[in-house]
Amino acid sequence: MCLAIPSKIIAIDESKNSATLETMGVQREASLDLMDEKVFIGEYVLLHIGYVMSKIDEKDALESIKLYEEMIEAMDEEYIDEEYR
Repeated sequence: MCLAIPSKIIAIDESKNSATLETMGVQREASLDLMDEKVFIGEYVLLHIGYVMSKIDEKDALESIKLYEEMIEAMDEEYIDEEYR
């Protein structure tokens, strides 16, 4: 199963053809080598194994991020429940 994570572009390094992305409070650098179109700071993209794969609409990106946050919270609650049984 592949998972592409919606991330916001916060910086672009044209000399390395890479972008710094922010995802749920975590920053990471990702390659732009697989992108056919130009990207800009402030846009949302899909990140997969260190590569920006495509652009994503901001509304869709924020909805996806909210779902990821809900899943993480549910997993944390399940883990805490199991630890204290």
